[in-house]
Amino acid sequence: MSAPAAVGRAPVSIVPAGAVGLGIQLPVQARSRLFAEDWEHTAGVEELVAVARAAEDAGLLYVGVCDHVAVPTDRAETMGTTWFDPWSTLAYLAAVTTRVRLLTHVAVVALRHPLQTAKTVATLDHLSGGRVILGVGAGHVEEEFAALDVPFAGRGARLDEAIDAIRAALTDEVPTHEGEVWRFSGVGVAPRPVQAAVPIWVGGSSPAALRRVAARGDGWLPQGTRLSALPDQLAVLAEASGREPASYDLGATAPPMYLGAPSWDVGPHTRVGSADELAERIDRYAAAGCRHVQVRFRSRDASELVDQLARAGDELLPALRERRPVTS
Repeated sequence: MSAPAAVGRAPVSIVPAGAVGLGIQLPVQARSRLFAEDWEHTAGVEELVAVARAAEDAGLLYVGVCDHVAVPTDRAETMGTTWFDPWSTLAYLAAVTTRVRLLTHVAVVALRHPLQTAKTVATLDHLSGGRVILGVGAGHVEEEFAALDVPFAGRGARLDEAIDAIRAALTDEVPTHEGEVWRFSGVGVAPRPVQAAVPIWVGGSSPAALRRVAARGDGWLPQGTRLSALPDQLAVLAEASGREPASYDLGATAPPMYLGAPSWDVGPHTRVGSADELAERIDRYAAAGCRHVQVRFRSRDASELVDQLARAGDELLPALRERRPVTS
């Protein structure tokens, strides 16, 4: 099997040390009842584009989309069955934006052949002018793996090999990979990505996921990690990598937010406040070592979300810049 991609190289960083960037997971494209707002279930392309453009105009670092191919019907009540294909969605949005980064949060790459994924990533990076961030994860829906005739057991090892094989194909136009699951040589993968190295951010907060970040990742997309748990998790990463965690583009997901005074019930878990108050909360993640923070603004419709993003650009990011550099 090919050697872990991080061996002999420093992780690729797109956010300078000491700085922070903000991103969002886009609405509409994933309609799980666990997190989607009610208005998203009847929204469409117009709203999706409006939010992506508003995120770019606000100066956010990235827009992210999820990945599920086939949701089992017995999970549909909570997960829903509407999950846009991430690559088609990001390709469409690449044509209506110019600067914001395009993130898969996360692509379950073990479900697909690595050459197929690398071809898609390289094409999107080529067409978007070098804006792709490949976020990857192991996946958690066993029935989905079964529907696609992919083994669920051992999916972590399969993901590890997929990362190595994808990186090989993104690095060399005629790549070679000799693994347990996939083997290829003597084939060309073009068009080539614009970026010399497409960043690969690894999702998950388990010890195995952190070891995967250490061995193969350029960044980290935690799942369910609270601010109070960050020091312990970063200690696991440092031990596994032998590097300072600051050499990676470490991430965080903030609780839901509302900028200003809402006129409706935004729920007990939503952080409400002024730009200064919310900037102070976000800066806590940066002070703990995170370089990018995913935010979600509560909204009753697309226009309210666009307004929240506009206020983030006009008020929140300037307040954050008073504390540290902000990357967009």
